[in-house]
Amino acid sequence: MQKDILPVLKRYGYKLTPQRRAVISAIAGSSNHVTPAELCERARSEHPKVSLVTVYRTLKILSDLGLICEMHTEGISHSYLLRRPDEHHHHIVCSDCGLVVDFTECDLSGLERQLSSETGFEMEHHLLEFIGRCPGCRR
Repeated sequence: MQKDILPVLKRYGYKLTPQRRAVISAIAGSSNHVTPAELCERARSEHPKVSLVTVYRTLKILSDLGLICEMHTEGISHSYLLRRPDEHHHHIVCSDCGLVVDFTECDLSGLERQLSSETGFEMEHHLLEFIGRCPGCRR
């Protein structure tokens, strides 16, 4: 996945510093949503001089380019996951511990057409999150 990101950054004129590469490597190597602090810790194992500022700047770039999925959860730090090419997914979030589970089953095309018809909006994409308590927190 990392090999797919680097050419995109180059195409848009972003420098591929060793620190930025370490952050990208850290997020590309994760199969779960990770917080900026977790990314910083992982990136530092590859390049000790990675700062949290570098992590946030890199995440902003990756988000602006649509290369990562950004989770916004109330009371819990944002978390990020590399967006898989051609994968449309949504989230189930535990309101207690912040566990995030991705799911891909989603047929909202009828609702999108209805909302478009009613509001005049031309839909580009959508985000769907379910909030609840995971089995571990319910125990």
